[in-house]
Amino acid sequence: MNCLVFDIETVPDVELGRRLYGLDGLPDEEVAKAMYAACRQNGGSEFLPHEQHRVVAISCALRSRDGFRVWSLGEPGAPEEELVERFFDGIEKFSPDLVSWNGKGFDLPVLHYRALRAGIQAPRYWEIGDEDGTFRYNNYLGRFHWRHIDLMDVLSGYQPRARASLENIAALLGLPGKLGFSGAQVWDAYREGNIVGIRRYCETDVLNTYLIFLRFQLMRGRFSRERYQDELERVRTFLRNGREPHFAEFLRAWESNA
Repeated sequence: MNCLVFDIETVPDVELGRRLYGLDGLPDEEVAKAMYAACRQNGGSEFLPHEQHRVVAISCALRSRDGFRVWSLGEPGAPEEELVERFFDGIEKFSPDLVSWNGKGFDLPVLHYRALRAGIQAPRYWEIGDEDGTFRYNNYLGRFHWRHIDLMDVLSGYQPRARASLENIAALLGLPGKLGFSGAQVWDAYREGNIVGIRRYCETDVLNTYLIFLRFQLMRGRFSRERYQDELERVRTFLRNGREPHFAEFLRAWESNA
């Protein structure tokens, strides 16, 4: 088993915003406000187009033969290019199965644009069978392939009207969910210099996603009930042994819902 759950956190790409809207000389906060306003005017929502996002955190949960762990790529405050390159380098070296929540709809398209911008090479990720025949019918790009499982997409039956949020499905399963932080707070936290808080929030998202994935594996018969309980205990052991306060908080919230 070599499974990598991932999630990203982003802020407005104010450098791009200045170029798009001719806002040279304005501070970042004012540029971001202009970007959000243009988005509302065009579509009624403040959710920026994918190419206008800049990655500030990438968190991972890895279940490998060596065990289970959760971490964020790079050091706090590492350049975006380093974070994105580390993500694709991991795929290049280990070819893990990827798991996400809305990864096909948001995280991966954003990572595509940021890798394109930075000139990052990722041949293994883009492999569709030309060099490795095992990728022809099971690659990272195919919507109905299993090398990347977007749980939101799969569990909704690929029907947009049936999609649910990670927060709601976490609540459905009695999982901790967001623990008082949300994606809407990332920009403010970033402006305040709270990169550590953003990374911790991102790590709790991958924990929720991984626990949903374990239940999905049970549902589709990949895990026996005994194996499922063993995998849950593996996560609990990691959280008990972790020194980070958000891991302890996650474990307390999880156990209080049991």
